Amino acid sequence: MSTWRKSSYSADQQDCVEVGRGVGIRDSKAPTTHLPLSDKAWSAFLAEVKTSR
Repeated sequence: MSTWRKSSYSADQQDCVEVGRGVGIRDSKAPTTHLPLSDKAWSAFLAEVKTSR
């Protein structure tokens, strides 16, 4: 089982996206389902976000 984490920017918000290392991402309102992502896909996503600022 993975530990799901949400962004520190979400603070105490209930509606957020959570990340599970080696698992994928999920909506905090629907925790029983998730979108699987490979490490490579997640790294590419983060790189794109960092360069888009």
